[in-house]
Amino acid sequence: MIKGRAQAHLTRTPGEEMISRQTKKSLKAGMVVSLNIPTDLSPAAVATISEMLRQLLADVFALYVKTKSFHWHMSGPHFRDHHLLLDEQAAALFAMTDPIAERARKIGGAALHSIGDISRHQRLLDNDEQSATTRSMLEELCADSRCLTKLMRAAHDVCDEFKDVATASLLEIWIDEAERRTWFLHETLHGWN
Repeated sequence: MIKGRAQAHLTRTPGEEMISRQTKKSLKAGMVVSLNIPTDLSPAAVATISEMLRQLLADVFALYVKTKSFHWHMSGPHFRDHHLLLDEQAAALFAMTDPIAERARKIGGAALHSIGDISRHQRLLDNDEQSATTRSMLEELCADSRCLTKLMRAAHDVCDEFKDVATASLLEIWIDEAERRTWFLHETLHGWN
């Protein structure tokens, strides 16, 4: 289990690969988890990795929307700097969405279909607070960015188990980008007067 602002549960029984509870339910229910796209990944790998990618995609969309919302509601003496920082970070998050979804499709899995699908798969928490302070918004984004990094590291471990080097290499890039966003937010907060 990953702790932080989100919780992810991966389960494993003896002799079984690590898969999420949601994927297990899909497999038990007889749902189609592969689109018969040629890949050398096993059906279990496709099911597990594509489910992991759907969760990651939902988390990235959730963090994107939160970042844009905070960007729109930013105020204070450093408004311009914070406003531009969050706009840049939101753009970087949005840029991740298409490669994540397309990776799931390339291996024979499915991507997200709707806002409802995002809400069912997201692990990062929403924030509907009407009166958040600039500092609390930046602190929350910093914590969410750290949590997203942890979730991506866990996803990388799953890819390593199934020898999916392509998805793992994408995750390595996204982890580096998330660490950069966390660094910028942390330094912005550290210099707070």
